[in-house]
Amino acid sequence: MALQEYLSGAELLKQGAEARVYRVEFLGRPTIVKERFPKRYRHPLLDEKLTHRRTVQEVRSILRCRRAGIATPVVYFVNYNSHCIFLEDIVGSLTVRDHIASTQQSGSCPEVELGHLAERVGQILARMHDEDVIHGDLTTSNMLLQLSAEDGDSNLVLIDFGLSYISALPEDKGVDLYVLEKAFLSTHPNTEVLFEKLLKSYAASSKKSPAVIKKLDEVRLRGRKRSMVG
Repeated sequence: MALQEYLSGAELLKQGAEARVYRVEFLGRPTIVKERFPKRYRHPLLDEKLTHRRTVQEVRSILRCRRAGIATPVVYFVNYNSHCIFLEDIVGSLTVRDHIASTQQSGSCPEVELGHLAERVGQILARMHDEDVIHGDLTTSNMLLQLSAEDGDSNLVLIDFGLSYISALPEDKGVDLYVLEKAFLSTHPNTEVLFEKLLKSYAASSKKSPAVIKKLDEVRLRGRKRSMVG
């Protein structure tokens, strides 16, 4: 009850099918709270079990990424009874989606700058997959750029691991990349060359990449067949 009272005065950022996301101050720090709420259409015991598993998987994926040196929000606190995760608020950041859009509109050699960004994304995703973390919802909205105060460079942060899980299967990693490809090309038209740079960087950064890229090609083929059948 105390937690619900605490969140009732918080700023609600968004509500999706799985969770509500709030912005609060926690122990003096800007914090994002992700609260998974009950699904009334599911049996209560099944819902509790599935929601608990999702929360555990999300926290596990974030921590595994951080141990591998991949920038993700710090996990401050987890309440498994209310299925709430308290995460670092990446202050002063913008999404990769917004950055690509603004860079394309600027007209000052966007190919070079975005090419470097695509290579960085490929390297980070390769490292994530080498740790057997499947993100499950890779989009440019779930990647943040945060300007570093020390050297003026930007830090690439992966967020929203709500659909993530652990798997060593090349098939799962190939599907992860396919989800990103579909989201990338639909959100950013005429960026096929840019996405190919991302994939080349991914392939060069992971020893496990040949099997993953092969599965990606198979998933693409299945996707095209489904489109043709309708």
